[in-house]
Amino acid sequence: MSEPIEEWLDELNKLGEEKSMTDKQLKIVKAASEIFAEKGFAGSSTSEIAQRAGVAEGTIFRHYKTKKELLVSIVAPVMAKLVAPFVMREFYKVLDSRYDSYDQMLRAILENRLAFLEKHLNVLKIFIQEIPFHPELQEQFEKLILAKVFEKVTPNILRFQEEGTLVNWSPYTIIRLTVSSLIGYAAIRMIYGKREGSSWNDEKEREATIAFIMKGLAP
Repeated sequence: MSEPIEEWLDELNKLGEEKSMTDKQLKIVKAASEIFAEKGFAGSSTSEIAQRAGVAEGTIFRHYKTKKELLVSIVAPVMAKLVAPFVMREFYKVLDSRYDSYDQMLRAILENRLAFLEKHLNVLKIFIQEIPFHPELQEQFEKLILAKVFEKVTPNILRFQEEGTLVNWSPYTIIRLTVSSLIGYAAIRMIYGKREGSSWNDEKEREATIAFIMKGLAP
């Protein structure tokens, strides 16, 4: 499923920015989003972005001093405006619900986040590819997402530990190990699972991932 870039750009442009993006900026950000998702940040060039946007290369640098500033202008608003609070608001409904078991909670989280992943695939590909290499993006990710998820998930983990269904490790460790496994599943699903002719069995792989997590975190 291709991600509707125009949809999130339009949403972003309506979210109370001090100055909305001009038509040329929208074209530049849209073209950059597509090319960054296709080739990665390092493999993209401003000349290629300008060509796809239908503007002169100099126009890009009138709006963005560097290619990295253009990258941050794409990813940072996605986190600040679409993830928090809009996307996280939907996620909070999942995290604030009461579950009978940790694996039940994991299934609810996967169902909620995979729907978002499919809708915003191209923008999230940029996010996943580039965040390990840019401290500015890591800082925003930790502040806007990780801290909020940790706050919401910790009470559930402590309750499951009291019930004797989760190992008595720190909530941080449990969340880290869980997130690593879930992101690994989602990344392979995104890269390989949607490929034509793939033998990927999504339900089987999802259940295997959850079983792997639960066995690893068993007391």
